[in-house]
Amino acid sequence: MPDPANLPDLQLLRADHVPALRAFEETNRAYFAASVPDRGDAFFRDFDAMCRARLAEQAAGVCFFHVLVGDGGEIIGRVNLIDVADGGAELGYRIAEKAAGQGLATWAVRQMCGLAGTAYGLTGLRAATTLDNPASQTVLARAGFVPVGHIRLDGRPGISYALTL
Repeated sequence: MPDPANLPDLQLLRADHVPALRAFEETNRAYFAASVPDRGDAFFRDFDAMCRARLAEQAAGVCFFHVLVGDGGEIIGRVNLIDVADGGAELGYRIAEKAAGQGLATWAVRQMCGLAGTAYGLTGLRAATTLDNPASQTVLARAGFVPVGHIRLDGRPGISYALTL
């Protein structure tokens, strides 16, 4: 469990987060690519336009993007609800390499599950992870998600999960 005195602030993504978000993604690119499919060079080349599009989706209520902001304004994680429809959404998350292994992902996912039900009125969440990502499987299990089937994620075998709120 993360140290309660050092918990980051979970914030809804804003335009002024974009530079710190880019730094987070660039700094952790190789770390993330070890366990999830890499987003590719185009993701970084078109980053500002992609963020503008994400903020428009958020304003429309289609997705809700959150960042974990540390003491100095540095982003150390992301927790997102995407494809919001019919009382459900898909959960996605990433934690910076330097903050991994401290229970932060579990804490952040639990926080997002609470927000999903209270702030966004959702009744269920979906998530997925690759079979070779046991840390993510553990996070989802600790947050109450249950496996519901096998899938492929960018050609890699994975597991889909569900959580009723």
